[in-house]
Amino acid sequence: MALPLTDNKKKKKKKWQTYAVLFILPSFLLYLLFVIVPTFSSLYLSFTSWDGVSSDIRFIGFNNFVEIWNSERVHNALKNTLFMAVVLVLLENIVALALAMLVDQVRWFRNLFRSVFYFPVLLSGIVMGFVWTIILNYNFGVINQLLDMIGLSSLKADWLGNPDFAMLSIILSTVWKSAGYYMIIYLAGLQGIPQELAEAANIDGANRWQQFLHITFPLLAGAMTVCIVLSMIGSLKIFDQIAVMTDGGPGFETETLTYIIYKVGFGELRQGFGTALAQVLFLLILIVTIIQVKFLRKREVQL
Repeated sequence: MALPLTDNKKKKKKKWQTYAVLFILPSFLLYLLFVIVPTFSSLYLSFTSWDGVSSDIRFIGFNNFVEIWNSERVHNALKNTLFMAVVLVLLENIVALALAMLVDQVRWFRNLFRSVFYFPVLLSGIVMGFVWTIILNYNFGVINQLLDMIGLSSLKADWLGNPDFAMLSIILSTVWKSAGYYMIIYLAGLQGIPQELAEAANIDGANRWQQFLHITFPLLAGAMTVCIVLSMIGSLKIFDQIAVMTDGGPGFETETLTYIIYKVGFGELRQGFGTALAQVLFLLILIVTIIQVKFLRKREVQL
C-alpha cells in the first residue's frame, strides 16, 4: 500500500499542475478560437441563408442540404471530385513508388536526385498553377512549341480550354507537384527493408519483378497506407490548381466541390449554402478516410 503524500509533496505537485495548465492555456485558447468556434459556427451557418456580408442571418433548416441533393451542378462537381481523386491517388502513388525505387538504386548523386524530385513539392499550388498555365498555353506554351519543332503541329491543342484535355492537364500537373512528397515516404520504407531478404531471393533465383512482388511490395504496406490516405485527402480538397489554371472551366468540366464552395460562398455571396456544401465535403472525406484506413490496415495485418 502506497504511503500518503506529505503536505510538501502535495504542494509541489499542485504547483507543477498549475504550471502545466499555464503552458497549455495559450495553445488551447488559439485552438478554441481558430478551430472549435469556427467548426460550430459553420455548422450553424449551414442551416441559414446568410450572404456572408450582412448581419441578417435567417435560419432556413435543411433547405441548403435539399438544394445540394437536387443540384445538377453539385452532382457534376461531385463526379469530377471523385474521378480526380481516384486517378490522382493511382498516378501519384505509382509515380512516387517508381521514383523511390529509382533513387534507392542510385549510387552517385543520390541526394541530388532526391532534391530534384522533391523540389516541386516546395512550390505553392498557386505558383505551380501559373507555371503550368504558361507551359500549356496554346499560343506560346512549351508543349505546343515542341510539337511545332518536331513536325507534329497537328497534335497541338488548347490543353486548358478544351474539355477533353483540361481535366487531364490538371491531373498531370498535380502529379508532377506532389509525387516527390510521397516518394520520400516510400523511400523511407524501402530503406527499412532488410538487405538479407533481397540477397536470399537472389540466391533462390528470383528476378527483380519477383523480388518486388513478393518482398518489396508487401513490406511497403505501412508506407502505402500513409501515402494512399494522404493522397486521397489531398485530392478531394484540390483547389489551387483549378482556381489558377481553368477557373472551373471550360464550362463546368473541372469544377470540384472545393471550388464550388469558394465560388458560391464568395462569388455568389451564398455563405450559408457554401458552408452546407463544406459540411458535405467534410463527411465525404471522413467516410472515405475511415474506409481506406480500415481496409489498408487489414491488408497490413494479412501481409
